[in-house]
Amino acid sequence: MIKLEEFKEVCEKSIKMIENAGLLLTEEDKEKITAADFGLSQIKKEGVQILTMFQTNRIAGKILVLLPFQTEPEHWHPTVGDDPGKEEVIRAISGDLYFYIPGEDNMKKGFLVNGKEECYTMRNEVDLKPGDQLVLPAGTKHWFQAGERGAVMYSFSTTVTDLNDQFTDKDIVRDTIIEGTPSNAY
Repeated sequence: MIKLEEFKEVCEKSIKMIENAGLLLTEEDKEKITAADFGLSQIKKEGVQILTMFQTNRIAGKILVLLPFQTEPEHWHPTVGDDPGKEEVIRAISGDLYFYIPGEDNMKKGFLVNGKEECYTMRNEVDLKPGDQLVLPAGTKHWFQAGERGAVMYSFSTTVTDLNDQFTDKDIVRDTIIEGTPSNAY
């Protein structure tokens, strides 16, 4: 659970980061930005801010924002019924963005969230510079983190099945609860 003031603060900072990256936002866009704390109640450490630009039955486009040193927890997009799972393309826009995927442990720039080392098993670091992109096939376990400048990125994907995402950290819950308001789902 997070306080409404903290929710508003991370969303406002994220809007500024998006605009500073040179992306034009409408007032409607600014009202749509949300944040996910994954039920961990420490959004500035483990969380992400999301602006859904579009979503149809087949594709979606989002802008994801990480504040400085913020981490989105390790997860994967599983098969759901006949759907093989969400395939995602990440394209870095600005800041310091480190992705962790299966492969050799070459972690140098990022860090494991203190006390949660067992929840971050992927250690193959991909340092995405603005303009770089990474394709994540369905079912690929991954997590990502921002450096000191934070990070802004695009996420283009097949059908969004985020409520079915699986997490290595068993304490994670999908809904972000904002104190004093109805539940928000990322």
